[in-house]
Amino acid sequence: MNNHIPVMLDEVLEYLNPQPGQKFIDCTLGGGTYTARIAERVGKKGLVLSVDLDEAAIDNFKKNVSLNNVVLVNDSFRNLDEAVKMVPDVDAFDGVVMDLGLSSNQLADKDRGFSFSGKYPLDMAFGPKSPRSTEEIVNYYSAADLEYIFREYGEERFSRRIAEKIVLLRKQERINNTEQLVNIVLDSIPKKFWHGRVHPATKIFQALRIETNEELKSLEEALPKIVKLLKSGGRLVVVSFHSLEDRIVKHFFKNNSELKVLTKKIILPGDLETKNNPRARSAKMRVAEKI
Repeated sequence: MNNHIPVMLDEVLEYLNPQPGQKFIDCTLGGGTYTARIAERVGKKGLVLSVDLDEAAIDNFKKNVSLNNVVLVNDSFRNLDEAVKMVPDVDAFDGVVMDLGLSSNQLADKDRGFSFSGKYPLDMAFGPKSPRSTEEIVNYYSAADLEYIFREYGEERFSRRIAEKIVLLRKQERINNTEQLVNIVLDSIPKKFWHGRVHPATKIFQALRIETNEELKSLEEALPKIVKLLKSGGRLVVVSFHSLEDRIVKHFFKNNSELKVLTKKIILPGDLETKNNPRARSAKMRVAEKI
């Protein structure tokens, strides 16, 4: 279908256990593999409502997959209560999956600001409906605000140094491409702290992506809505890639009286999967069932 490799696909399908005629939500269509596999299992009488803020993900799925039991909605999962109005004959769902990582297609898109190599637009928005612009964040946030998001969302130890360097250099010229930002990061982090396979700018790019798309706020808003949409016995599977995301999910599962946690310990991808798909190495999966 595309170049995207879904993370922990077998585990997701095992916990959701889609059966003919059942109804599911994929909150993050991405490369579309979760949606396609679930749709195949629920059959003609079943349904998958798939949501994605990235219009390119929706268009890519339409071009490559022909499934009559999939309803696609171009929106953020924080607006799931609105998205479900596209299937008015369904009042509750058997399961929901959220994969909070980037798809391989997004990472490979040179019009996005996710690449460390090359001179590309500083745009990490998942789509035109994203709340703010990455370029505006970099050029207008104060040093203190930049330091905060780099420290909190990126867990970057050199947050202050990088933030101050950005503020200094943007007085000379507007920072509007990935090459400029990467060079600032490389100049700010001593070489002895550059670690092997992980690019030194990874944490800064991650922090800016989270801030651009309000990813943590969206997750906090979406989780209670999902619980309301689940049938009794319905399951929610969340695959996260960042400690802050995982913490939000963990606390929500623990503190929600309507949920029974099925994964007392987080599920991690196996050695073979991380070898075949290095992007899976930071993935964590949690599952809860509505009582």
